[in-house]
Amino acid sequence: MIGARTEGEIVSLTAGAALHPLVLPERADAGSPGPLRDYADVRNRCLEAASGRDDDSFTPDELLPLLTTDAYTHRRQWRILVGERTIGVAFLNISRDGDGDTAMTAISVLPEAQGRGIATAAAAHLEQLARAEGARTLQVWTEHLPSDEPALVPPTGFGSVPRDHAARFLLAQGWTLEQVDRVSEYHWGEDEHLPALRDAAQEAASGYRVVQWLLPTPEERLGGYAWMKSRMSTDAPDAAMDSPEESWDPERVREHDTRWADMGHTVQVTAAEHIASGELCAYNELSLKGPDDSVTQQNDTLVLAAHRGHRLGLLVKTAGLLAWHERYPRSARVITYNAEENRPMLSINEQLGFVPIGYGGAWKKVLD
Repeated sequence: MIGARTEGEIVSLTAGAALHPLVLPERADAGSPGPLRDYADVRNRCLEAASGRDDDSFTPDELLPLLTTDAYTHRRQWRILVGERTIGVAFLNISRDGDGDTAMTAISVLPEAQGRGIATAAAAHLEQLARAEGARTLQVWTEHLPSDEPALVPPTGFGSVPRDHAARFLLAQGWTLEQVDRVSEYHWGEDEHLPALRDAAQEAASGYRVVQWLLPTPEERLGGYAWMKSRMSTDAPDAAMDSPEESWDPERVREHDTRWADMGHTVQVTAAEHIASGELCAYNELSLKGPDDSVTQQNDTLVLAAHRGHRLGLLVKTAGLLAWHERYPRSARVITYNAEENRPMLSINEQLGFVPIGYGGAWKKVLD
């Protein structure tokens, strides 16, 4: 665990609100009151209000490693206070990949405190900090509940999100919606079709075999896994988000694995290995935090471009789900996110039995 600290001054906003830098403790002490506990609580409440789900809620213990700066991302967080009460949270993450000019940010304010100009004032301050650190592109991801508001369609032409409060706020701040993500859910139940799909995929992929591991990654898989992780940043549909190419090596994989472990997650990697060359060429990740009946998250799935056309995506997904269900039969749901224009992956998910439950937006702002 890297004991990073967030430093800075308290910044007055508007409507009696102020932006307070979050100083990260060495340990979370989840049962004790304090800034990190307030941050986690308000973060979780804002996410649940936006999505209608608590799947992405974290305890302070789980959240602390996610907030800590590492060699690849400079992370800072703030609480938004009115008096002594935390009514919102914000973060600014500066990527050190590429030219180091891309930042991810978000400002979340509890519904009862919205409409007072607080988020607008906070956004201006965070943009000033981002510019000072050399950021030229800001990114943010949003989730949206079903709404009667007019639809907002990205330039890709795939999917839409409602022009709701979050969308109107971002549009007013000069952000553009670049991509729509579909949130899909799989419920374990009548699953006899999965072995048949796996067998059909394995037959089509006769020159490949399935290999699996739980993090931490075995030494002999570090290089291949690192290469696939780097291609995830270049080969997955990105619309015009201008995300930087990520540089991965075995040391970055080790740090990635340690972060997942510190967050209390179990992560399974299912990969396809090209038998003739020994190259890892496709992978799928499934993760679980908390009790073994918690929701499962399906994270990355990728097939390297040179190996597409052999049903490897279906192979690693079915093999991964079947092995995972043997380990965690009480985890009844699996959640995954895919770009709406990523028809190959959406088709596989639909074949497996995933159904849409929500939509999210990927937004970009180019700084002057």
